[in-house]
Amino acid sequence: MTNNYAVIMAGGVGSRFWPISRTAHPKQFIDILGTGRTLIQNTFDRLRLIIPERNIFVVTNLAYVNLVKEQIPTLLDDQILGEPIMKNTAPCIAYACFKILCLNPNANIVVAPSDHLILETAAFVKAISDSFEMASSQDCLITLGIKPSRPDTGYGYIKMDSQNKTDGFYKVERFTEKPNLETAQTFLSDGDYLWNSGIFVWSSSSIYYAFEKYCPDVFNVFAEGLGLYNTKKEAKFAHDAFFASPNISIDYAIMESADNVYVLPADFGWSDLGTWSSIYGIAEKDVSGNATITSDKVLMYNSSNCIVNVSDDKLVILSQLNDYIVVESNNTLLICPKGQEQEVKQFVFDVKNRFGIEYV
Repeated sequence: MTNNYAVIMAGGVGSRFWPISRTAHPKQFIDILGTGRTLIQNTFDRLRLIIPERNIFVVTNLAYVNLVKEQIPTLLDDQILGEPIMKNTAPCIAYACFKILCLNPNANIVVAPSDHLILETAAFVKAISDSFEMASSQDCLITLGIKPSRPDTGYGYIKMDSQNKTDGFYKVERFTEKPNLETAQTFLSDGDYLWNSGIFVWSSSSIYYAFEKYCPDVFNVFAEGLGLYNTKKEAKFAHDAFFASPNISIDYAIMESADNVYVLPADFGWSDLGTWSSIYGIAEKDVSGNATITSDKVLMYNSSNCIVNVSDDKLVILSQLNDYIVVESNNTLLICPKGQEQEVKQFVFDVKNRFGIEYV
Protein backbone atom coordinates (compact mmCIF):
# COMPACT_ATOMS: atom_id res chain seq x y z
CA MET A 1 0.00 0.00 0.00
CA THR A 2 2.93 2.39 0.49
CA ASN A 3 3.07 3.06 -3.26
CA ASN A 4 -0.65 3.80 -3.48
CA TYR A 5 -1.68 7.46 -3.66
CA ALA A 6 -4.91 9.37 -4.24
CA VAL A 7 -5.79 12.77 -5.63
CA ILE A 8 -9.22 14.13 -4.73
CA MET A 9 -10.41 16.90 -7.02
CA ALA A 10 -12.49 19.32 -4.95
CA GLY A 11 -12.39 22.68 -6.71
CA GLY A 12 -15.82 22.89 -8.35
CA VAL A 13 -18.52 25.39 -7.40
CA GLY A 14 -21.49 23.04 -7.87
CA SER A 15 -23.78 25.68 -9.34
CA ARG A 16 -26.38 23.17 -10.51
CA PHE A 17 -27.20 22.48 -6.84
CA TRP A 18 -27.94 26.11 -6.05
CA PRO A 19 -29.26 27.37 -3.65
CA ILE A 20 -27.96 24.58 -1.36
CA SER A 21 -24.57 24.84 -3.03
CA ARG A 22 -23.05 28.32 -2.99
CA THR A 23 -19.81 29.70 -4.37
CA ALA A 24 -18.51 30.11 -0.82
CA HIS A 25 -19.68 26.63 0.26
CA PRO A 26 -20.12 24.30 -2.73
CA LYS A 27 -21.76 20.88 -2.82
CA GLN A 28 -18.69 18.75 -2.04
CA PHE A 29 -18.65 20.30 1.44
CA ILE A 30 -22.36 19.69 2.06
CA ASP A 31 -24.19 16.68 3.46
CA ILE A 32 -26.44 16.82 0.43
CA LEU A 33 -27.77 13.28 0.96
CA GLY A 34 -28.56 13.68 4.66
CA THR A 35 -26.14 10.90 5.70
CA GLY A 36 -24.24 12.79 8.40
CA ARG A 37 -21.11 13.05 6.22
CA THR A 38 -20.37 15.50 3.42
CA LEU A 39 -19.53 14.30 -0.07
CA ILE A 40 -15.82 14.99 0.29
CA GLN A 41 -15.75 13.23 3.66
CA ASN A 42 -17.38 10.17 2.12
CA THR A 43 -14.82 10.22 -0.71
CA PHE A 44 -11.97 10.43 1.78
CA ASP A 45 -13.44 7.63 3.89
CA ARG A 46 -13.57 5.30 0.88
CA LEU A 47 -10.05 6.03 -0.31
CA ARG A 48 -8.38 5.57 3.05
CA LEU A 49 -9.58 1.96 3.08
CA ILE A 50 -6.93 1.20 0.47
CA ILE A 51 -4.53 4.16 0.65
CA PRO A 52 -2.53 5.44 3.64
CA GLU A 53 -3.98 8.75 4.83
CA ARG A 54 -0.60 10.41 4.40
CA ASN A 55 -0.77 9.53 0.70
CA ILE A 56 -4.11 11.23 0.02
CA PHE A 57 -3.99 14.70 -1.51
CA VAL A 58 -6.82 17.16 -2.14
CA VAL A 59 -6.68 19.73 -4.93
CA THR A 60 -9.12 22.56 -4.32
CA ASN A 61 -9.69 26.25 -4.85
CA LEU A 62 -7.55 28.38 -2.54
CA ALA A 63 -10.80 29.77 -1.13
CA TYR A 64 -11.79 26.26 0.04
CA VAL A 65 -8.54 25.22 1.74
CA ASN A 66 -9.91 26.00 5.20
CA LEU A 67 -13.11 24.08 4.44
CA VAL A 68 -11.02 21.04 3.56
CA LYS A 69 -9.06 21.42 6.80
CA GLU A 70 -12.27 21.66 8.81
CA GLN A 71 -13.88 18.65 7.21
CA ILE A 72 -10.80 16.41 7.01
CA PRO A 73 -8.73 17.58 10.00
CA THR A 74 -6.24 14.70 9.76
CA LEU A 75 -4.82 16.08 6.51
CA LEU A 76 -1.56 17.99 6.85
CA ASP A 77 -1.08 21.33 5.14
CA ASP A 78 1.10 19.86 2.39
CA GLN A 79 -1.70 17.41 1.46
CA ILE A 80 -4.06 20.25 0.48
CA LEU A 81 -3.10 21.82 -2.84
CA GLY A 82 -4.64 25.21 -3.57
CA GLU A 83 -5.61 26.38 -7.05
CA PRO A 84 -5.54 30.18 -7.41
CA ILE A 85 -7.76 30.00 -10.50
CA MET A 86 -9.99 27.35 -12.07
CA LYS A 87 -8.28 25.87 -15.13
CA ASN A 88 -10.21 22.59 -15.51
CA THR A 89 -8.91 19.11 -14.65
CA ALA A 90 -5.67 18.73 -16.64
CA PRO A 91 -3.66 21.41 -14.77
CA CYS A 92 -4.83 20.28 -11.33
CA ILE A 93 -4.01 16.65 -12.17
CA ALA A 94 -0.59 17.61 -13.52
CA TYR A 95 0.18 19.59 -10.36
CA ALA A 96 -0.80 16.79 -7.97
CA CYS A 97 0.71 13.94 -9.98
CA PHE A 98 4.03 15.72 -10.57
CA LYS A 99 4.23 16.49 -6.86
CA ILE A 100 3.61 12.82 -6.04
CA LEU A 101 6.17 11.73 -8.64
CA CYS A 102 8.78 13.76 -6.77
CA LEU A 103 7.78 12.07 -3.52
CA ASN A 104 7.70 8.54 -4.91
CA PRO A 105 8.74 7.65 -8.49
CA ASN A 106 7.03 4.26 -8.01
CA ALA A 107 3.68 5.75 -7.04
CA ASN A 108 0.38 4.44 -8.38
CA ILE A 109 -2.28 7.15 -8.30
CA VAL A 110 -6.06 7.17 -8.32
CA VAL A 111 -7.65 10.49 -9.29
CA ALA A 112 -11.26 10.87 -8.14
CA PRO A 113 -13.83 13.67 -7.96
CA SER A 114 -14.86 14.69 -4.45
CA ASP A 115 -18.59 14.81 -5.09
CA HIS A 116 -19.61 11.44 -6.51
CA LEU A 117 -21.87 8.85 -4.91
CA ILE A 118 -20.63 5.28 -4.54
CA LEU A 119 -23.01 2.92 -2.78
CA GLU A 120 -21.00 -0.33 -2.85
CA THR A 121 -17.70 0.42 -1.16
CA ALA A 122 -16.29 -3.12 -1.32
CA ALA A 123 -16.76 -3.27 -5.10
CA PHE A 124 -15.14 0.16 -5.45
CA VAL A 125 -12.13 -0.90 -3.37
CA LYS A 126 -11.68 -4.02 -5.49
CA ALA A 127 -11.84 -2.00 -8.71
CA ILE A 128 -9.17 0.39 -7.46
CA SER A 129 -7.01 -2.48 -6.17
CA ASP A 130 -7.18 -4.26 -9.52
CA SER A 131 -6.39 -0.99 -11.31
CA PHE A 132 -3.37 -0.33 -9.09
CA GLU A 133 -2.04 -3.78 -9.95
CA MET A 134 -2.51 -3.15 -13.67
CA ALA A 135 -0.98 0.34 -13.51
CA SER A 136 2.08 -0.88 -11.61
CA SER A 137 2.87 -3.55 -14.20
CA GLN A 138 1.89 -1.84 -17.48
CA ASP A 139 2.52 1.56 -19.04
CA CYS A 140 -1.17 2.45 -19.23
CA LEU A 141 -3.78 5.01 -18.33
CA ILE A 142 -6.88 3.49 -16.75
CA THR A 143 -10.37 4.89 -16.46
CA LEU A 144 -13.24 3.24 -14.62
CA GLY A 145 -16.29 2.74 -16.81
CA ILE A 146 -19.73 2.22 -15.33
CA LYS A 147 -22.04 -0.35 -16.85
CA PRO A 148 -25.02 1.72 -18.06
CA SER A 149 -28.45 0.88 -16.71
CA ARG A 150 -30.37 3.29 -18.93
CA PRO A 151 -29.83 5.49 -22.02
CA ASP A 152 -28.68 8.48 -20.00
CA THR A 153 -27.89 11.66 -21.96
CA GLY A 154 -26.14 13.33 -19.03
CA TYR A 155 -22.99 11.21 -19.10
CA GLY A 156 -20.07 10.85 -21.47
CA TYR A 157 -19.52 7.35 -22.86
CA ILE A 158 -16.51 5.10 -23.44
CA LYS A 159 -16.47 2.49 -26.20
CA MET A 160 -14.34 -0.47 -25.22
CA ASP A 161 -12.70 -2.79 -27.71
CA SER A 162 -14.27 -6.09 -26.71
CA GLN A 163 -11.61 -7.98 -28.70
CA ASN A 164 -8.69 -6.39 -26.85
CA LYS A 165 -8.78 -7.45 -23.20
CA THR A 166 -6.05 -7.77 -20.55
CA ASP A 167 -6.96 -9.18 -17.12
CA GLY A 168 -10.44 -7.67 -17.25
CA PHE A 169 -9.28 -4.36 -18.70
CA TYR A 170 -10.34 -3.39 -22.22
CA LYS A 171 -8.49 -1.15 -24.62
CA VAL A 172 -10.49 2.03 -25.14
CA GLU A 173 -11.66 2.50 -28.70
CA ARG A 174 -13.02 6.01 -28.27
CA PHE A 175 -14.64 8.53 -25.94
CA THR A 176 -17.97 10.14 -26.80
CA GLU A 177 -19.38 13.32 -25.26
CA LYS A 178 -22.92 13.43 -23.88
CA PRO A 179 -25.14 11.98 -26.65
CA ASN A 180 -28.73 12.65 -27.61
CA LEU A 181 -31.36 10.13 -26.52
CA GLU A 182 -31.39 8.17 -29.77
CA THR A 183 -27.60 7.77 -29.69
CA ALA A 184 -27.66 6.82 -26.01
CA GLN A 185 -30.22 4.11 -26.75
CA THR A 186 -27.94 2.77 -29.50
CA PHE A 187 -25.00 2.74 -27.07
CA LEU A 188 -27.03 0.84 -24.48
CA SER A 189 -28.12 -1.85 -26.93
CA ASP A 190 -24.60 -2.15 -28.39
CA GLY A 191 -23.18 -3.51 -25.15
CA ASP A 192 -19.65 -2.17 -25.64
CA TYR A 193 -20.30 1.30 -24.21
CA LEU A 194 -19.77 2.39 -20.61
CA TRP A 195 -20.45 5.60 -18.73
CA ASN A 196 -17.34 7.70 -18.16
CA SER A 197 -16.99 7.95 -14.38
CA GLY A 198 -14.15 10.48 -14.39
CA ILE A 199 -12.15 8.22 -12.05
CA PHE A 200 -8.61 7.48 -13.29
CA VAL A 201 -5.71 5.26 -12.22
CA TRP A 202 -2.13 5.35 -13.50
CA SER A 203 1.46 5.28 -12.36
CA SER A 204 3.18 8.58 -11.72
CA SER A 205 5.60 7.91 -14.58
CA SER A 206 2.86 6.96 -17.07
CA ILE A 207 0.90 10.18 -16.52
CA TYR A 208 4.12 12.22 -16.59
CA TYR A 209 5.09 10.90 -20.02
CA ALA A 210 1.49 11.17 -21.25
CA PHE A 211 1.48 14.90 -20.44
CA GLU A 212 4.87 15.26 -22.14
CA LYS A 213 3.64 13.52 -25.31
CA TYR A 214 0.03 14.64 -25.65
CA CYS A 215 -0.26 17.93 -23.79
CA PRO A 216 3.07 19.78 -23.86
CA ASP A 217 1.38 23.11 -23.06
CA VAL A 218 0.47 21.84 -19.59
CA PHE A 219 3.56 19.65 -19.24
CA ASN A 220 6.00 22.48 -19.93
CA VAL A 221 4.39 24.64 -17.27
CA PHE A 222 4.26 22.12 -14.42
CA ALA A 223 7.45 20.18 -15.26
CA GLU A 224 9.40 23.36 -14.50
CA GLY A 225 8.58 22.79 -10.85
CA LEU A 226 10.14 19.34 -10.51
CA GLY A 227 12.86 20.75 -8.28
CA LEU A 228 10.40 22.87 -6.30
CA TYR A 229 7.60 20.48 -5.38
CA ASN A 230 7.57 19.57 -1.68
CA THR A 231 9.73 22.57 -0.81
CA LYS A 232 8.93 26.01 0.55
CA LYS A 233 8.97 27.32 -3.02
CA GLU A 234 6.13 25.07 -4.19
CA ALA A 235 3.22 27.39 -3.33
CA LYS A 236 4.65 30.36 -5.25
CA PHE A 237 5.50 28.15 -8.22
CA ALA A 238 2.04 26.53 -8.28
CA HIS A 239 0.34 29.93 -8.14
CA ASP A 240 2.26 31.16 -11.17
CA ALA A 241 1.89 27.85 -13.01
CA PHE A 242 -1.90 27.88 -12.88
CA PHE A 243 -2.04 31.35 -14.39
CA ALA A 244 0.38 30.26 -17.12
CA SER A 245 -1.44 27.01 -17.89
CA PRO A 246 -4.14 26.56 -20.53
CA ASN A 247 -7.69 25.76 -19.47
CA ILE A 248 -8.24 22.17 -20.57
CA SER A 249 -9.79 18.95 -19.28
CA ILE A 250 -7.82 15.74 -18.83
CA ASP A 251 -10.11 14.06 -21.36
CA TYR A 252 -9.27 16.53 -24.13
CA ALA A 253 -5.65 16.91 -23.07
CA ILE A 254 -4.71 13.24 -22.88
CA MET A 255 -7.37 10.53 -22.61
CA GLU A 256 -8.93 11.04 -26.05
CA SER A 257 -5.54 11.01 -27.79
CA ALA A 258 -3.39 8.50 -25.90
CA ASP A 259 -2.94 5.03 -27.37
CA ASN A 260 -2.48 3.24 -24.03
CA VAL A 261 -5.85 3.94 -22.40
CA TYR A 262 -7.73 1.04 -20.83
CA VAL A 263 -11.13 0.87 -19.17
CA LEU A 264 -12.25 -1.38 -16.35
CA PRO A 265 -16.01 -2.07 -16.46
CA ALA A 266 -17.29 -1.54 -12.93
CA ASP A 267 -20.54 -1.67 -11.04
CA PHE A 268 -20.42 -0.14 -7.58
CA GLY A 269 -23.58 1.95 -7.33
CA TRP A 270 -22.09 5.07 -8.93
CA SER A 271 -23.65 8.45 -9.66
CA ASP A 272 -21.89 11.71 -10.39
CA LEU A 273 -24.62 13.60 -8.47
CA GLY A 274 -24.59 16.22 -11.18
CA THR A 275 -28.21 17.38 -10.89
CA TRP A 276 -31.16 17.36 -8.51
CA SER A 277 -32.65 14.59 -10.64
CA SER A 278 -29.61 12.43 -9.89
CA ILE A 279 -30.26 12.96 -6.17
CA TYR A 280 -33.91 12.11 -6.72
CA GLY A 281 -32.91 8.94 -8.52
CA ILE A 282 -31.15 7.46 -5.49
CA ALA A 283 -33.27 8.96 -2.69
CA GLU A 284 -35.94 7.10 -0.75
CA LYS A 285 -39.42 7.93 -2.00
CA ASP A 286 -42.95 7.65 -0.66
CA VAL A 287 -45.76 5.80 -2.42
CA SER A 288 -46.33 8.82 -4.68
CA GLY A 289 -42.70 9.00 -5.72
CA ASN A 290 -41.86 12.04 -3.61
CA ALA A 291 -38.39 12.33 -2.07
CA THR A 292 -37.81 14.52 0.98
CA ILE A 293 -34.19 15.20 1.94
CA THR A 294 -33.00 16.34 5.41
CA SER A 295 -36.39 17.41 6.81
CA ASP A 296 -39.46 15.63 8.17
CA LYS A 297 -41.64 18.75 8.23
CA VAL A 298 -43.03 18.37 4.72
CA LEU A 299 -46.66 17.58 3.93
CA MET A 300 -47.61 16.57 0.39
CA TYR A 301 -51.16 16.59 -0.98
CA ASN A 302 -52.01 15.21 -4.42
CA SER A 303 -48.37 15.66 -5.40
CA SER A 304 -46.03 13.16 -7.03
CA ASN A 305 -42.44 12.61 -8.16
CA CYS A 306 -41.12 15.74 -6.42
CA ILE A 307 -37.83 16.24 -4.62
CA VAL A 308 -37.89 18.55 -1.60
CA ASN A 309 -34.82 19.79 0.27
CA VAL A 310 -35.48 22.42 2.94
CA SER A 311 -33.92 23.40 6.26
CA ASP A 312 -35.11 21.65 9.42
CA ASP A 313 -36.81 24.72 10.84
CA LYS A 314 -39.18 25.16 7.89
CA LEU A 315 -42.63 23.64 7.57
CA VAL A 316 -43.50 23.02 3.93
CA ILE A 317 -46.89 22.11 2.50
CA LEU A 318 -47.22 21.21 -1.17
CA SER A 319 -50.44 20.58 -3.05
CA GLN A 320 -51.06 19.59 -6.68
CA LEU A 321 -47.39 19.65 -7.58
CA ASN A 322 -45.94 17.02 -9.89
CA ASP A 323 -42.35 16.46 -11.06
CA TYR A 324 -40.92 19.51 -9.30
CA ILE A 325 -37.75 20.47 -7.47
CA VAL A 326 -38.38 22.46 -4.28
CA VAL A 327 -35.21 23.65 -2.54
CA GLU A 328 -34.81 26.22 0.22
CA SER A 329 -31.54 27.39 1.70
CA ASN A 330 -29.76 30.61 2.68
CA ASN A 331 -32.88 32.80 2.41
CA THR A 332 -33.52 31.52 -1.09
CA LEU A 333 -36.38 29.38 -2.40
CA LEU A 334 -36.18 27.54 -5.73
CA ILE A 335 -39.26 25.94 -7.28
CA CYS A 336 -38.55 24.44 -10.68
CA PRO A 337 -39.90 21.62 -12.88
CA LYS A 338 -37.44 18.74 -12.93
CA GLY A 339 -37.41 18.88 -16.69
CA GLN A 340 -35.96 22.39 -16.58
CA GLU A 341 -33.22 21.82 -14.01
CA GLN A 342 -30.48 22.52 -16.55
CA GLU A 343 -31.64 26.14 -16.39
CA VAL A 344 -30.46 26.47 -12.78
CA LYS A 345 -27.09 27.79 -14.00
CA GLN A 346 -28.95 30.53 -15.86
CA PHE A 347 -30.97 31.31 -12.73
CA VAL A 348 -27.74 31.73 -10.78
CA PHE A 349 -26.31 34.00 -13.47
CA ASP A 350 -29.43 36.18 -13.47
CA VAL A 351 -29.58 36.36 -9.66
CA LYS A 352 -25.95 37.44 -9.51
CA ASN A 353 -26.51 40.16 -12.11
CA ARG A 354 -29.64 41.50 -10.44
CA PHE A 355 -28.98 41.05 -6.73
CA GLY A 356 -25.20 40.67 -6.47
CA ILE A 357 -23.12 37.89 -4.98
CA GLU A 358 -25.04 37.71 -1.66
CA TYR A 359 -27.37 34.98 -2.96
CA VAL A 360 -24.92 32.97 -5.03
